[in-house]
Amino acid sequence: MKGTPKYQGTWRDYQKKLKRDIQKQYYLRKMPWVVLRAGGSFLVFLVVLYGGPQILSTFGKKPAQQPEPRLEHEQERAPRLSRGRLQELLLLSKADLFPVSKTYSCEEQGKKLTLETSIDTGLQAFVERLLKRSMTYEAAVVVLNPKSGEILALANHDRSEQRREENLCLKADFPAASIFKIVTAAAAIEAKGFVLGTKLVFRGRRHTLYRSQLKKTAGRYATKTTFEKAFSCSINPVFGKIGIYELGSSLLSEYAERFLFNRRIPFDVPLETSQVEVPEDEYGVAEMASGFNRKTLVSPLHVALITAAIANGGIMMAPWLVRDAKDEAGRVIYRASPSQLGNPVGEKTARTIMSLMKATAFKGTCRSAFRPLVRKRSFSKIELGAKTGTINDAKDQHKYDWVTCYAIPQQGTGAVCLAVLVVHGKKLGIRANEMARYILDYRFSS
Repeated sequence: MKGTPKYQGTWRDYQKKLKRDIQKQYYLRKMPWVVLRAGGSFLVFLVVLYGGPQILSTFGKKPAQQPEPRLEHEQERAPRLSRGRLQELLLLSKADLFPVSKTYSCEEQGKKLTLETSIDTGLQAFVERLLKRSMTYEAAVVVLNPKSGEILALANHDRSEQRREENLCLKADFPAASIFKIVTAAAAIEAKGFVLGTKLVFRGRRHTLYRSQLKKTAGRYATKTTFEKAFSCSINPVFGKIGIYELGSSLLSEYAERFLFNRRIPFDVPLETSQVEVPEDEYGVAEMASGFNRKTLVSPLHVALITAAIANGGIMMAPWLVRDAKDEAGRVIYRASPSQLGNPVGEKTARTIMSLMKATAFKGTCRSAFRPLVRKRSFSKIELGAKTGTINDAKDQHKYDWVTCYAIPQQGTGAVCLAVLVVHGKKLGIRANEMARYILDYRFSS
């Protein structure tokens, strides 16, 4: 019977033979593909070696008569407009900015430009309605964002219509009154180390400023107070004595310039320069420090910027009104960007002044006017601070009534600073602090 012949050798040799047979079969199956790939690669090599230059020269040439096409972003590029040029255009074209609207137009080399402002139209309309029924002789309101410097409202009212073509927010012919106490307080805190609880004394009434009240000695009838109360209640003799015996005319003048008095403030439209005169005598220093004079002149916009610098940690941002400008094709050729205007005080000083202004709003001269806001739930998480100022003109025909304040929500966004100037005639209209309350209520409750 026939059978499979037995393998002559050991079991280990037999296993090695089986492995060699399997490998031979594997290579025999793969051999045709290996040969085919090697032949294809050699053929490609020959084509590239001998025909490559001709192919590249044929397909690499561009027709001489066809110009290179322009890129899409190059076709849409528009010339840029600087802020300086924008200011010139607004001045030359005499654009009707007032009453301020959301958009308006001007021309650049015969081409129409569309300008968009930063105005909050709802807030602007509310303030304008409020001023019209305020029964005041003149009034001006500025609302701005302290973090960016953008103007949210810029409204004014002139019942006499003598300055119909002017915006009172930009005029610097109003006495600063006790608003200047913010500057005096900044100098006392930063240069002389005053704190909220610094002990002070004065004689006589709070809102007068006689030479007899400025004696350095306290006297037996002196009234004791603190720096916080002197600011919040606007005690003139205290700030007069601080000016004479602590600061002097040089420090007062230095801090006034830090807050941009006697210096031009750049703005999209002409803004008058606020003025302060350097006094030569002690009583003049006392008048300047307390704001009890008519020589320190300021614009409502500048007052809002002073408060904004305090609310922004001592940094004053440049004010701006025009957000962007577009040409006839709708291309943006100008866009506003926030910029720092100055750093009048340090952050620690700014926080101390905010505490003084907070005391004014809750315990001082704004207490009665702001009490309805404090009771509202919408203001439970909003920090408020204010400073007031009043003074009559030289002929006692008009009364200048100021308030400037800040409102900062706890979440850190939506903060505003505002300045309200009211000029009363024979009859008193709505007071400035009441007007500020209405505006803040609309801003945060509507």
